[in-house]
Amino acid sequence: METERVSYNDGETVLTGLVYRTASSPRAAVLVYPTIMNQQGVVLDKAQSLAEHGYLTFVADFYGRNPENFEQSREFAAEIRPQPEDFRRRIRQAIRSLASLRGADALPFAAIGFCMGGGAVLELAREGAPLEAVVSFHGLLGTDLPAEPGEVTARILVCHGDADPLVPRSQVVSFWEEMDAAGANWHFHSYSGVMHGFTNPGPALNPAVGYDASADRQSWAAMFELFDEVFG
Repeated sequence: METERVSYNDGETVLTGLVYRTASSPRAAVLVYPTIMNQQGVVLDKAQSLAEHGYLTFVADFYGRNPENFEQSREFAAEIRPQPEDFRRRIRQAIRSLASLRGADALPFAAIGFCMGGGAVLELAREGAPLEAVVSFHGLLGTDLPAEPGEVTARILVCHGDADPLVPRSQVVSFWEEMDAAGANWHFHSYSGVMHGFTNPGPALNPAVGYDASADRQSWAAMFELFDEVFG
């Protein structure tokens, strides 16, 4: 496994991307947007798994620092999330940084995200970012900047826990209607009885979170199936 730390910027904020690669000729480049806890825990394991499957993998940085605990992560997130245009600008910088990497310029791009990162990749899809596919794992589905007709060009896969208290069914239905109105190509996998954060086997950060091994396996396999279809 070859790893690399890459500095990039959003205005005056210095960010650091984490790069993983094992293949000399990767199939595609995949951005990984982490949870609200940023570049920690199982997200890094998932990124390494992508690299082992032949993808050039870039873990984006939300804050330029990793929070020490969940409360601090909420403080950090509150600095970038309230203004949707600012949030999109922050997450967009990772695409530009990835595009500058050795060997990335000729590759198709995809993006996946977990929790806060799951919402981030959907925001990128809504604005027509140059991505072939995006996959959201237990991400928030609401937005202040709904997709316009014809803007969404990425294939979309959403993997959602049906018992997620942070994403009620009303938000799910609104997302479906938004995607239909935009003419998007989307798939939605909903896992019954499954909570928020179902891919993370670590200690639950709040009562809304609960690991589910079956949903974790099924959603990860669904992502690879989509990538096989998109990237050949």
